[in-house]
Amino acid sequence: MASLMEELINCLEKETKEFEGLLTLSQKKTPVIVNNKIDELVKITEEEQIIVGRISGLEMKRETVTKDIAEVINKDVEDLKLTTLIELMSNQPGERKRLSDVHDKLSGIVKQIRQVNENNAELLKHALEMVNFDLSIVTAMRQAPETANYSRGAMNTGSMLGGSMGGFDAKQ
Repeated sequence: MASLMEELINCLEKETKEFEGLLTLSQKKTPVIVNNKIDELVKITEEEQIIVGRISGLEMKRETVTKDIAEVINKDVEDLKLTTLIELMSNQPGERKRLSDVHDKLSGIVKQIRQVNENNAELLKHALEMVNFDLSIVTAMRQAPETANYSRGAMNTGSMLGGSMGGFDAKQ
């Protein structure tokens, strides 16, 4: 059991480092979004995808170790959370403290990432609204109704209503 706990703690510590990297990248995104630097945003997103891939691998390993621990202590893996494991480790204060510390640190980092990502999502939403606003202005300018254009002789050179030049149709 001790080796499984050590493996779990090591896995969580590696996950914590990866999430710290993800937090750093998320924080780098904010000024990039504000300054509308699309190329840099693409690079940061690519780096994030690499980190997320590593986190996925660590997450799978953590799940496997957690299943093994659940079998050893005869608990349902669905009910076995880190907080439960921390409580169960009262007779191993060293490992309990390490597990508790890594849990707290990981939880804090995930919370920070969530906050930064919500902020970035809001910035992206506003940027998209501005792009849509600009597009609608350009579209409206291209579809603007034709105004009266008079020639030198005060004759209308364009048709405002698309009708005949007579102006009044007595047949109606």
